[in-house]
Amino acid sequence: MSKASDGKIGLWAVVAIGVGGMVGGGIFAVLGLAVQLARGGTPVAFALAGAVALLTTYSYAKLSVAYPSRGGTVTFLDRVFGSGMLTGSLNVLLWLSYVVMLSLYAFAFGSYGATFLPEQWHATGQHALISLSVITIAGLNLLSAEVIGKAEDWIVGLKVAILLLFVCTGLAGIHTSQITPGSWSPPLQLAAGGMIIFLAYEGFELIANTAHDVRDAARTLPRAYFTAVCFVIGLYVLVALVTVGNLSVDKIVAAKDYALAEAARPFLGQTGFMLIAVAAMLSTASAINATLYGTARLSYCIARDGELPVALDRKVWGEPVEGLLITAGLTLFVANAFDLTSIATLGSSGFLLIFAAVNAANARNAAHTASR
Repeated sequence: MSKASDGKIGLWAVVAIGVGGMVGGGIFAVLGLAVQLARGGTPVAFALAGAVALLTTYSYAKLSVAYPSRGGTVTFLDRVFGSGMLTGSLNVLLWLSYVVMLSLYAFAFGSYGATFLPEQWHATGQHALISLSVITIAGLNLLSAEVIGKAEDWIVGLKVAILLLFVCTGLAGIHTSQITPGSWSPPLQLAAGGMIIFLAYEGFELIANTAHDVRDAARTLPRAYFTAVCFVIGLYVLVALVTVGNLSVDKIVAAKDYALAEAARPFLGQTGFMLIAVAAMLSTASAINATLYGTARLSYCIARDGELPVALDRKVWGEPVEGLLITAGLTLFVANAFDLTSIATLGSSGFLLIFAAVNAANARNAAHTASR
């Protein structure tokens, strides 16, 4: 990751952190679910979810400048509302929401990986790959958290490049009849679809954790937040447009768990299908690694403050190992026990509540953060 000459992180490095956090595994996992809910109006559903993300971005930008800290969301809530039942409950909800996100990434990894297996092995192979991804990456974190982390910048660049290739290649083949308002779901269902797939935008808040390391933070952080979120909104809307414009809704829903790969088949053929599937597996694996690493430390910090069982506060070899193992165990259970719709609904609900609390924190301290 590039840094300025004074050792501080520059604008584009911070933007990359935000884009990498959002374009993790969410779009690969929830695209099919979005189409099932919104049908031809899927681009609108992504735009609605993006509008909510943009609103919350404003609060994060203001709070990050006012309360620069590597603690991000947890710090904002503690500084504004103080330690207590409300803040403790929100911090625990944040931890559980990250567990659900991990489950979503693992589910997507298993779904795309299973497409390389014979059809009769898809169901069994999917669960095996879900478990393998979580167990392997948890093991790597126990040995060295940097094993996958060193490749993170390359993986972020690769997945964004592949999505841009998907968009640029697929735009020419769009059938306009499949995206006209007549093909959309009713307005309430469109809005509900946007909220259920909201977790595809989760990740921009990682910019808050860089506040101490950013050059000219008061100017750089707001620009980085809005640049990253606006770029991802545009990317997601275009990906959704190409998907529903090139493949019928019925076919997308039939391949809901690996919809993005299936949507590439009409204009990129089997090679495109495999390219997207491999990109999805790389992307979700890197997202599991980054989220598991951060969530284990989040559980440690919350336990240290007395808001989770003291077992999560123990360190082994200087690392919060018990937090890592409990987080991985819960992830294994959720990813294998629930279907895609349930996981996405749980994850989006959790993050919508957390982000509502962050918006409330900014509103409460509007004078201090110079907010409207």
